[in-house]
Amino acid sequence: MLLLPMGLIAVYSFMEDGNSIVSFRFTLEHYVTFFTDRDFLLILWRSIVIAVKTTVICLLLGYPAAYFIARSREKVQNILILCITLPMWINMLVRTYAWIGLLSEDGLVQRFLGLFGLGDTQLLYTEGAVLLGMVYNFLPFMILQIQTSLSKMDHSLLQASADLGARPAQTFRRVTLPLSMPGVINGITLVFLPAVSSFFIPKLLGGGQYFLIGNMIENQFITVGEWNFGSAISMIMAVIMMLLMMAVRRAEVRNQGGKGE
Repeated sequence: MLLLPMGLIAVYSFMEDGNSIVSFRFTLEHYVTFFTDRDFLLILWRSIVIAVKTTVICLLLGYPAAYFIARSREKVQNILILCITLPMWINMLVRTYAWIGLLSEDGLVQRFLGLFGLGDTQLLYTEGAVLLGMVYNFLPFMILQIQTSLSKMDHSLLQASADLGARPAQTFRRVTLPLSMPGVINGITLVFLPAVSSFFIPKLLGGGQYFLIGNMIENQFITVGEWNFGSAISMIMAVIMMLLMMAVRRAEVRNQGGKGE
C-alpha cells in the first residue's frame, strides 16, 4: 500500500505524453528534458541552496537552544519543550499565513523596524521571507532531535573530563559534541528533506516570485497538467533524497565507529 503511489509515479515518469498505463510505452524524454534545460537545473540548484541555508541556520540556532534545555532542571525542560512544540499543534499552512500578516506592509515587524528608520524595507515576497518561514517551521525538529541526544548522554563523562583537567570548551568539543552527533544528523535530515521539497512556504511568502522545485512539481500536476513530466521531477527528487539519507547513514555509522551492514 505504501509503495503503490510511488510505483505509479515511477510508471508515469517513463510514459509518453498522452499514453495510458494500458498502452504503456517506455521513454526517457522527461528526464532528458529536465537535465538538458538550464532553467530546470537552476530551480533545482536554488532549492538545494535554500534548503542548505535553512539547515545551517536551524543548526546554529537549534544546538544552543537544545543544549540549554538539556542542562535545565526537569520541570524547566518540560516547560521549554512545551513552548517549542506548542506552535506545531497548529497547521503549518496556518502558521505560514500568520507570517504574511507580520511581514506585510504596515505589519508588526515593519512597524517595529520603522522605529529604527527601516520602515520602508521590503520584507514580504523576498528570499529572506521564504528562508524565515522555513526556519520557523522546521527549527523545532532540529531542537528536539539534538535535545534528545543530549538528554541521553551520560553526564558522568563530563565530570570525568573535568576531573582530568579538561576545560569546559575542551569537554564540549571532545565529549559533548561527539555524543550529540546522532541527534545533529537526525535533525539535519528532518530539516533538509522537507525544506528542499517545500512548495507552499515559497509560494505564500515568496509571492510566486521565488520558484522552487516543489512549486515546479505542483505546477506540473495542477496547473499545466503534465503528469508525466511532474512524475519524472518527483522521481528525481526521490533519488536525491535517498542518496542523501544513505550519506547521512554512512556518516552516522562512521561517527559511531562501526561498519554499515
